[in-house]
Amino acid sequence: MKKLFISLFAILASTSFAIAEEAGCEAFKWPVTREQALFAAAPATPSGATLAVGAAADLALVPVEKAGFALAPERAPASDTFGAVASVEVPPEGAIQISLSGEAWVDVIQDGHAIKSAGYSGVKTCPGIRKSVRFKLAPGPATVQFSGAKKADLKVAVLAPE
Repeated sequence: MKKLFISLFAILASTSFAIAEEAGCEAFKWPVTREQALFAAAPATPSGATLAVGAAADLALVPVEKAGFALAPERAPASDTFGAVASVEVPPEGAIQISLSGEAWVDVIQDGHAIKSAGYSGVKTCPGIRKSVRFKLAPGPATVQFSGAKKADLKVAVLAPE
């Protein structure tokens, strides 16, 4: 009986793992293949840099206390986490998609106001990509804040939504 139970458990576990693998990156609400390609060659980028639309950066984060946020993050970060501030020039279409390789909170600030996201998709089973957030903004400069990251580096892609 014990062998039967162990065998059934092994079959169920492997089936669940296979289903999770199949879901993987396909479980996002929109494709993330562009991010996967960009993350592979993302250049090291310091906090405070300008992020280009259509590109990725391997962003160096700092302790959240030293990040220099323009506004307090919408979700208060724990004191032992990391963050960064960057700028972006929003294209004339006004929509951007920010995708992250790991856990972190994203705030976008334009004209001194935090902008609510227009869409969000997060998946824990996609290798190298954790979340993707869309924003509808006015063309022109914006500030992007990353907070609550558990590691001191984060790959970030800023793209026009497909």
